[in-house]
Amino acid sequence: MEGARLRIWLERGELEGGRGFWLRDAASGDALRWDDARLAAGGARVLSVAGTSYRDDALQDPAFEPGRPLALVAEPENEHDPNAIAVWDGQRRLQVGYVPAADAKELSLPLQALALWEWREDDRRVGLRILVAPPTVWIGRPRT
Repeated sequence: MEGARLRIWLERGELEGGRGFWLRDAASGDALRWDDARLAAGGARVLSVAGTSYRDDALQDPAFEPGRPLALVAEPENEHDPNAIAVWDGQRRLQVGYVPAADAKELSLPLQALALWEWREDDRRVGLRILVAPPTVWIGRPRT
């Protein structure tokens, strides 16, 4: 894949307790696991959002439904972690949490981000995974 631009297609999926999107390599049609080396080679990652339990009301907002665009905002003045990257809805109205600290150290903004998968209990969103990728990665979204 060296020299080739990463192209990811989103495919709706559901499991007990969760729903959202599976990933496919748009060029080959192959399924991509969330930890697939092809994602890493293209600079893309699937991450769990940290700290969502502290922002449960924000987490329920439709802006965090799978497939929705998100904003990643660096917080260099964060007293707990100067590498902190906050996860906001695409309009920057609500913050839902943070990129995990270990991953935030390795990421370089700007990155595109979208809500990929939601975990649900009792008809409430209880966790969120996101897809982050450089602007050069093509992400094909299903039609609504």
